[in-house]
Amino acid sequence: MAKSAPLPPTPAERLLSPFQEFLHQETSGGIVLLICTLVALVWANVPSIAPGYFGLWQKPIVAGIGDFVLVKPASHWINDGLMAIFFFVVGLEIKRELLSGELSSPRQAALPAAAALGGMVVPAIIYFLFNAGGPARAGWGVPMATDIAFALGVLALLGRSVPLSLKIFLTALAIVDDLGAVLVIALFFTAEIVWPALIVTAVIVALLIAVNRLGVRNPLVYVLLGICLWLAILKSGIHATIAGVILAMMIPATPRLTRKEFLARGGTLITEFAQEGVEPSGTTEKQRATLQALETYMRSTESPLQRFEHVLHPWVSFLIMPVFALANAGISLGSEFAAAWSHPVTLGVAGGLILGKQIGITSFTWLAVKTGIASLPAGISWRHIYGIGWLGGIGFTMSLFIADLAFGNSPVLEVAKVGILSASLISGIAGWIVLKRITSTSA
Repeated sequence: MAKSAPLPPTPAERLLSPFQEFLHQETSGGIVLLICTLVALVWANVPSIAPGYFGLWQKPIVAGIGDFVLVKPASHWINDGLMAIFFFVVGLEIKRELLSGELSSPRQAALPAAAALGGMVVPAIIYFLFNAGGPARAGWGVPMATDIAFALGVLALLGRSVPLSLKIFLTALAIVDDLGAVLVIALFFTAEIVWPALIVTAVIVALLIAVNRLGVRNPLVYVLLGICLWLAILKSGIHATIAGVILAMMIPATPRLTRKEFLARGGTLITEFAQEGVEPSGTTEKQRATLQALETYMRSTESPLQRFEHVLHPWVSFLIMPVFALANAGISLGSEFAAAWSHPVTLGVAGGLILGKQIGITSFTWLAVKTGIASLPAGISWRHIYGIGWLGGIGFTMSLFIADLAFGNSPVLEVAKVGILSASLISGIAGWIVLKRITSTSA
């Protein structure tokens, strides 16, 4: 069947085309994230404006209705509020991968799961070796994280010479890593439990399960219940971002219409549309009704999970993560920066991300293959796995997030940031060099 020709672009579409192409590139989110990181570093290190940077994130923001009002600093709304949306998208990706992606079968999931496990366990051990028995031992989760946006961005810079199976492997690894981070946050960074709020949380989760089973697909229902869930978890003592993951697990993942049903019903509507007469205004009343029905069928072939992911992904990539980086990446690069490298937290974080990730990812992948649990995908060599081990050391946003949970307003947070940013930069550059040499050799 001949492929239909696209509609000619309007002047506005031609004007916006370069921006749309930028937004759809894999590296774009990483570029925006990098720019915001550089802005934060400059802002935090220019003496005349640095106080404004640090003061901005502590300014209180009031939100609420009537007697129910929340007053929290701007950093809290970013780290607990906006990041809940980020974790919601992470949860959607995890659910999608578990149902129909690379994690949908034990055999498929074995290799990235083993790699992710190694990439979490070994960095945590290295951190613990530097900080065992010390006051900062709670930061062992900081070097366990991998920033999927930056890691995939670096991989995308290598172009089409990178095997598709390697991109799939890194994506699956990062998603399992995110799942591990969610569990760490839920289990080890929970304050004192407030049981009445936790009971309310359980009731809301039960409602979400009920509306899912009843086939409710209106996004507004899930948004409203999701806000209530976030407030309940915020008050329960569990970190509020967990609400995003729980809500994601409740979003329906199957479309209302199958592909076969859509083709049958849609075909009938198109036939009816073609048989109707033509009006000077363009379409008849019956044709407009037919088009509306066809639009409804089109929406019904996409699951709520897919719609949420499609709508929110650009907001997460180009707003939420950059704002998080802007608020959290600002550290002093003066004498304190050099002094930080004598601190066990900096050494533990940097050592965990730079050494622990490559050792853990490579060795656990090797063990999984040698024991027969998994096999290397076609087109991937052990040098590729080693390169991915380096990219896994880009902790950045997830590491910054866990560091904030572990250290709060403690001065230790600043030295942890030195380790995170330095290790992420070194890991990204080294990973790119390693994989570039492989692709150049095989070209």
